Amino acid sequence: MITRREAALRLDIPLEMATRNGIPSRVSEAEVAEIDANPPQWLAQSRANRTGKKPVWVQLTCDVCGFTEAARPKKWWPEFTYKTCEHHGHDELPPVPAGKRRAEYDGIGSRFIGIVDEDLPIT
Repeated sequence: MITRREAALRLDIPLEMATRNGIPSRVSEAEVAEIDANPPQWLAQSRANRTGKKPVWVQLTCDVCGFTEAARPKKWWPEFTYKTCEHHGHDELPPVPAGKRRAEYDGIGSRFIGIVDEDLPIT
């Protein structure tokens, strides 16, 4: 048996959609495979409506310790150079390359900081 959250991950749908469409809190892997292979109307419609621009779920992996978690990406997330757990220090990442500056984004997943090395503005 797997959780509703894991079923949503495997079906690549939001957890809210899984709940709204009656996927129980615990479901067998065979049932999830059947739903995926023969999607009900709501799932088929959801898949047909996707633009493909943003995935429903992303796998976040800490570039320092390797901790991973699945999260729903937010519209404001840029393309991260690095992702680290919030308890890691700056000295655990590679140095900022010449001609770049480092920006940090808190609140990525449950415990990550997103790091973006961006070009310095030309003056």
